[in-house]
Amino acid sequence: MPRYGIRPLERSDLSLLARWLEQPHWKAWWGEPADELAQIEDHIDSVSVEPLILELDGKPVGYAQVYDPHLEDDHPYADQPYGTLGIDLSVGEESLTGTGHGSAFLRQLTEELFDEGAPRVVIDPHPDNLRAISAYAKAGFQPLDRRESVYGPALLMFIDNPDFEGETP
Repeated sequence: MPRYGIRPLERSDLSLLARWLEQPHWKAWWGEPADELAQIEDHIDSVSVEPLILELDGKPVGYAQVYDPHLEDDHPYADQPYGTLGIDLSVGEESLTGTGHGSAFLRQLTEELFDEGAPRVVIDPHPDNLRAISAYAKAGFQPLDRRESVYGPALLMFIDNPDFEGETP
């Protein structure tokens, strides 16, 4: 059975991320690699975004970031219930896409966020990114609606914490 791990991004991981950002399956959905890398580096010390490395059997194989849409001015998902967290997730190597690892990482990360008290988690693939939409659905996410963001069109998907005690999101 694969062993999945999630750890904070370290500056020493940036060269690996730079390589991943240049790969076609990243370039199709992420922005200009140098700009994206600079933003990710800024997130290392951010309060609103937590950058993470995904590990498979101890080896870095992907990137995720968790953000709080309520900590950013005019965030397009600030209408979600208070405490909602957002995730962006990409598998590093194209050879590992379509193998179930992305869904597995997403399930694990979502469970960790639920354990920390998040009532809802959202993710926002581009509506044309059918591979990501399928992976997110396998992890339990459901479509909520289509939105426009500063990054372009997005299919906002969500999953609610089944153990959340409080107002129903």
